[in-house]
Amino acid sequence: MEELAEIPDYAERVLDVAERIPPGRVMTYGDIAEWLGEGGPRQVGRVMALFGGAVPWWRVVRADGTVLPGHELEALAQYRTEGTPLRPAPPSADGHVPRIDMRRARWDGADADMNADMNADTDRGDGPGPGAGSGGADGRGAADGSGI
Repeated sequence: MEELAEIPDYAERVLDVAERIPPGRVMTYGDIAEWLGEGGPRQVGRVMALFGGAVPWWRVVRADGTVLPGHELEALAQYRTEGTPLRPAPPSADGHVPRIDMRRARWDGADADMNADMNADTDRGDGPGPGAGSGGADGRGAADGSGI
């Protein structure tokens, strides 16, 4: 069996933040980078594309509230299950997919002690997340992963 590479420290920190986002709430790629004080939206997006399948990836979103292309059905099912505030898409939007209501759903991390245990080892797979792979229904399909 091939040995899996270790997840880089920055990626671990990004994934730790993603795991702490409560159900029904979201953070943007840029929010996570700002909270960590390093990297930017594209770096966070890259981490989520490569390793995000092991965490609630649907809670890390684009700043405009659009649903991750290629993962709309799975993400919308998760948002509805968790009660994430959504707003209707304008009729001109491709496929009329609802967007996240960022004003109501955005989480700033204030409800949890996100500094606690940020470097703790976690038991998560390091397989690719949304933005990498085959486009399957398991949340690990194709998208640009750019975070914007």
